[in-house]
Amino acid sequence: MAAEFDAFLASGLRWFCHVDDDNYVNPRALLQLLKGFPQAGDVYVGRPSLNRPIHASEPQPRNRTVGGGRGLGVEGLVSGYSPALSLSGSRFMDTSALIRLPDDCTVGYIVECKLGGHLQSSPLFHSHLETLQLLGAAQLLEQVTLSYGIFEGKLNVIKLPGPFSPEEDPSRFRSLHCLLYPDTPWCPQLVAR
Repeated sequence: MAAEFDAFLASGLRWFCHVDDDNYVNPRALLQLLKGFPQAGDVYVGRPSLNRPIHASEPQPRNRTVGGGRGLGVEGLVSGYSPALSLSGSRFMDTSALIRLPDDCTVGYIVECKLGGHLQSSPLFHSHLETLQLLGAAQLLEQVTLSYGIFEGKLNVIKLPGPFSPEEDPSRFRSLHCLLYPDTPWCPQLVAR
């Protein structure tokens, strides 16, 4: 993620978004969510994967609580803001090693502990650490991120019928994509009955 962070800082763009490779991002839902935030000012939005804080292993007195995410978006992560720039390059990895937490937690640590931002939690971000089958098919259209994985020893995926079988699409992301974007060339065309 250090390379992503550096590319963002060098780009001059206003938004930095990161999700892990076991997530599906619904761009329409993401844009709808972001429209609800003020255009001016910084925004750090996502959802903690755990319902308890994670404590950074930074030496006292600066030890702070940080959160890992189910996806996160940082608006205006301050290109030109010196604290953010001071955490670019190998310093991102050094910070991650210092606090002994993974990269998504490192971003949370940087935003909350170094830049003074605060996570604005949204229920539209989902991780494989929750029971994804509880989301109804109609709700899936509104979610910003969805995940899949093994939870409590069982495959944890969204409940969604076809067009691909679970064997062809174990994450159910291909089927979800075809529900959201049926005109995608690789999506099977459903025959009207």
